[in-house]
Amino acid sequence: MPLSEDEQRILSEIESQLRETDPVLAEHVGSTTVYKDASRRLRWGVLAFIASLILTIVLLTQHFALGFIGFVGMVAAAVVIESNARRMGRAGINEANQAFRASGIRSYFNEASDRARERFRRDDDV
Repeated sequence: MPLSEDEQRILSEIESQLRETDPVLAEHVGSTTVYKDASRRLRWGVLAFIASLILTIVLLTQHFALGFIGFVGMVAAAVVIESNARRMGRAGINEANQAFRASGIRSYFNEASDRARERFRRDDDV
């Protein structure tokens, strides 16, 4: 059911007040998609799976019980990957792939490094 003109006016007033009072929050809310959180967790899950696989191989050279610890980490990472892939669904994965292809891998890593620099920049560096 579409909003009435009065409801649309009230909603636009609330939006403009939010942009005036907290522009950072308004920008964050405007740029966040439904799939962004699941996509981020999916990437961390893949990274954890690869790290656990390497850890399993290294620990198996020491003792099989230590290798089992790495295997448990791999299973946990696989569960995280599966659950977040389900949350994203086919539409979310397609959207993430299109966004990644449109911006390219180089810009993705440049943006990630810029965000990391911004996060760790000290106040006296400004």
